[in-house]
Amino acid sequence: MVHQYKLNGYNIVIDGCSGSIHVVDDAAYDMIAMYENTERQQIIDKITSDYGISRDEASECLDDIDSLKADGKLFYENDYSNLPPRLKTEGGVIKALCLHVAHTCNLNCSYCFASQGKYQGDRALMSFETGKAALDFLIKSSGERRNLEVDFFGGEPLMNFEVVKQLVKYARRIEKQAGKNFRFTLTTNGILIDDEVIDFCNREMSNVVLSLDGRKEVHDRFRVSYDGRGSYDLVVPKFKRLVEKRGGKNYYIRGTYTHANTDFTNDIFHMADLGFTELSMEPVVCPPGDPYALTADDLPTLFSQYEILAKEMIKRKKSGNGFTFYHYMIDLKNGPCIYKRISGCGSGTEYMAVTPWGDLYPCHQFVGDEKYKLGDIFNGITNSGLQDEFRSCGINSRPECKDCWAKLFCSGGCAANSYHATGSISGIYEYGCELFKKRMECAIMMQIAYEDSDYENTDI
Repeated sequence: MVHQYKLNGYNIVIDGCSGSIHVVDDAAYDMIAMYENTERQQIIDKITSDYGISRDEASECLDDIDSLKADGKLFYENDYSNLPPRLKTEGGVIKALCLHVAHTCNLNCSYCFASQGKYQGDRALMSFETGKAALDFLIKSSGERRNLEVDFFGGEPLMNFEVVKQLVKYARRIEKQAGKNFRFTLTTNGILIDDEVIDFCNREMSNVVLSLDGRKEVHDRFRVSYDGRGSYDLVVPKFKRLVEKRGGKNYYIRGTYTHANTDFTNDIFHMADLGFTELSMEPVVCPPGDPYALTADDLPTLFSQYEILAKEMIKRKKSGNGFTFYHYMIDLKNGPCIYKRISGCGSGTEYMAVTPWGDLYPCHQFVGDEKYKLGDIFNGITNSGLQDEFRSCGINSRPECKDCWAKLFCSGGCAANSYHATGSISGIYEYGCELFKKRMECAIMMQIAYEDSDYENTDI
């Protein structure tokens, strides 16, 4: 599973199974491309002809390729198909819950996958009693794990802010006795942010996710109130104030791009120019027939946009005003272990969503689909067969992943996206795969650029 590509002046070779990444000159790049299917002397003949190097130099380069193969750093053949998704099978430990404290919203975003926060059902708010039972369920189901994650989600969770505060207070009261450490996240559209919310979030939330789609005209196209007014002018000052007071704690400005703004890099740069440094921009999730759905014709534009983004991020970092983009955050030296890479997302096993009335679903994107109900926080997991499906879901359950160079970076992708695209959680969301692979190419190129000895002295 060797993957080769050229980007930003670099010839990059990725060995998908070993995780090795090589930056090579033009001659070596072509030799690697021919290596497995061409006789040695034919390779030498072509390279000496094409590049004007000596036969001894070409032969020496081939010897280096032979050594990389022998060391398991190139053309590595272990595809890990013999390894089970161990992390999702040991002990039935649950480490995170997404608490849907509000199945309602104060915005009327037409592209909302959650049907304006209702999740195809009735509007509802989670009671303190239900939330308390959910936290107790998480503690009971977490085994020996100490760090537990809870995301306050909606709809718009600040429409149930009093219960959020009560639940955090309860968790802080019991966590030491239970031998646990709760880390909270809150995702908000910003409408109800005030000084009390800012102080509370900056004190109690390990992370805050703030919804902003970018430029005013882009944001206000979809993120509107029920009377049709855009929300940009209302939320941006609130987001700025929250981030300014956050004191370096984690946050994300999280946007959505659609067919209407395939030039989404301009929205990212706009948010960076506003002073936000932790950014994420996700492709819209919607039926293919929707007018704002991304199309096959959009892909070349999106690929180009991701490259533009990567090059601009390198330039801005060099200038001292860099920013983080979620999908370009990779650790090539100390990344996830192989078991995590083959197991993939922990939805339905390690991580679950809880509705306002306590039902359990694999994640927020399955909420409201009754056939994906796992059980509830009062009686635990009752649909064990469904959980087994999620437990076995990973790169080895998807035949399409077998020969993909990026499989150990994506771990099989999102089960919900697979389900919505194919009707099966073990299917492949091909459009998402293409976007992911392009993002990985860009992210890897950026890591190479940052380690390049000429980086500091080169005009990008």
